[in-house]
Amino acid sequence: LASSLGFLCTALTTLVRRSGHRSGLASLAAAASVQRPCYCYTTVHAPRSSLPALLAFGHWKPAAGTSPFQYTHFHTSSAAAMPTVGVNRDLLFKKLGRTYTDEEFEELCFEYGVELDDVTTEKEMVRKEHGKQGEDAPATSEEVIYKIDIPANRYDMLCVEGIARALNVFSHSLQPPRFTVAGATGKAMQQMIVRPETALVRPFVVCAILRGVQFDPARYSSFIDLQDKLHQNLCRQRTLVAIGTHDLDKVQGPFTYEALPPDEIKFMPLKQTREFTASELMQHYLDHDQKLKKFVPIINGSVVFPVLYDANRVVLSLPPIINGAHSAISLQTRDVFIECTATDLTKAKVVLNTVVCMFSEYCTQPFQVEPVEVVDADGSKAVYPDLTNRTLEVPVSMINTNLGLQLTPSQIADLLRRMQLEVTVSADSSSLAVSVPPTRADVLHACDVVEDVAIAHGYNNIPKMIPSAYTQGRELPLNQFTELLRSECAMAGYTEVLTWALCSKAENFTFLRRGPGAPGEAVEIGNPATAEFEVCRTTLLPAALKTLGANKDAPLPIKLFEVSDVVLPDASKAVGARNERRLVAVYSNREAGFEVIHGLLNRVMETMGIPLEGAGDAAGEARFGGAYSWRPSNDAVFFPGRQAKVYARGKEIGAFGIVHPEVLASFDIPYPVSALEISIEEFCLDQFGKSLLE
Repeated sequence: LASSLGFLCTALTTLVRRSGHRSGLASLAAAASVQRPCYCYTTVHAPRSSLPALLAFGHWKPAAGTSPFQYTHFHTSSAAAMPTVGVNRDLLFKKLGRTYTDEEFEELCFEYGVELDDVTTEKEMVRKEHGKQGEDAPATSEEVIYKIDIPANRYDMLCVEGIARALNVFSHSLQPPRFTVAGATGKAMQQMIVRPETALVRPFVVCAILRGVQFDPARYSSFIDLQDKLHQNLCRQRTLVAIGTHDLDKVQGPFTYEALPPDEIKFMPLKQTREFTASELMQHYLDHDQKLKKFVPIINGSVVFPVLYDANRVVLSLPPIINGAHSAISLQTRDVFIECTATDLTKAKVVLNTVVCMFSEYCTQPFQVEPVEVVDADGSKAVYPDLTNRTLEVPVSMINTNLGLQLTPSQIADLLRRMQLEVTVSADSSSLAVSVPPTRADVLHACDVVEDVAIAHGYNNIPKMIPSAYTQGRELPLNQFTELLRSECAMAGYTEVLTWALCSKAENFTFLRRGPGAPGEAVEIGNPATAEFEVCRTTLLPAALKTLGANKDAPLPIKLFEVSDVVLPDASKAVGARNERRLVAVYSNREAGFEVIHGLLNRVMETMGIPLEGAGDAAGEARFGGAYSWRPSNDAVFFPGRQAKVYARGKEIGAFGIVHPEVLASFDIPYPVSALEISIEEFCLDQFGKSLLE
């Protein structure tokens, strides 16, 4: 077992993931407000001698409640996936105007860039979900269901109407529809009046009306399914946007969007037989409804809850939880009032446009939508939906160069029309004015137009060719240097930690006794998902100390290190910030161990071939262009008189010392700690002492 584990560790060491780019941290910071990681854990038993090899493969830490020889590996994975839409095959073929074999339809999907994932039946789906009990379920049918994987950004294809429309236009069986907003016909436009209190919880609302909708069971089911798919996808489980649909004949405008204390909101929700206050309803769903309970935390901690009323104070909905029973739509509904409340106005507009564009084909006037005027709390007015087309200017040369083709402007225009994009060719035929309809919210840039040309032309029809330029990839010098330095630190007895590039403002400044952090001292996240991810770190020390605080029950001494990037504001850079690679090391024991961390500094410099100032190494100083040294300092992070700054070639590159007791208390560390942090970019040199970063 020991020899097998040793072989595994050696293999894992060779699989270290190495990044080829250094500018990622500053630009990736914004993603912290968008996607939360999920954690997976694996535990192995290994002697401490195998730890450096294990550390090289991922994030490892001592497993809680186990011996010092057991370690837990954790990694992050994205929860993002392509939505799968189940559609009735016969209904889809009816809309497509012809029938296909499964193989023919799979080929059509492939050509369009979607995938036929499975061919099944409702009965088979129930059987797989519930086992044999589903075989005799009376409500199931033998109708064939196509499960189609849709790209995550194609919100217009999350229902059978959108899929059929896209494939018909692609196959030249249908012209792209033109969506219009109904003009004034002598009656006042419906209004939604927004109260100021909504800014406390869910500030935005957009609305529209579909007149004369002809529902049947299939259309009604598709209408509900589209809302569910949007809630799961673009709406982020209703946290960003929540959709409410109402029978307009049962309510009366003008409508108001308010925010009230939960005990003041009382109504009968959908699928209930009595009235609830909002507080009672939240508890009811937490106790009895597995589907809706996951949405309760979105507003449950708020002082006020959002609520929509009609002119008679009838509750339309309690977003983002449930609609009222009074305005529920049915197969008999003809006029549908649609409202989308949101924390993100842009996404609310996209969601509203998607819903009305998909189902306006069933209106008395197909593809015509009645607008609603939203009166904001400050008195400003806006009319929704906005169904005007956007225009992108795309050079013809950009399309041909990126695809390796020689298409004429008219050929490109024909291909783009297959993707529901209208095109006007410029007078000199050098560029195209691409008109993007409201259904294509995924088209944001000229590169999206290039992709649509490639899909319509057919990826298999793009000729293969040998690239005109030949390059040979290699590891960046700084990354190679980092790997060597990591190995040296591990062989010196230190355990590697890998920590987040984002941290709280308090951890980065206040906990280190460096004040609250003035604006511009760090790259800040505009809309952080959590208080722990507010800024890009400007120092590695807080993460190392935080790791010590989380593992204070581990046996002493604890010796940790990390070689990673910090993000520093830099007005001279195009993005306003730059990355800097640093080494941090901490030593914790019953005694401070200043000499231990000092010894690591000397060892690291020795392995890099950097001479000590005054040591008499004239050849080394000539090659390096100087030497390294340390001088007394007065950094608030460290204990007075027990600290020093590190210099190389006369330039300050870091500091080391005994960490101040107040800093230790902030990170809940009970034992003395000595720490070292230096920038290593100064030492990424070739054999002649020339920097490899230039």
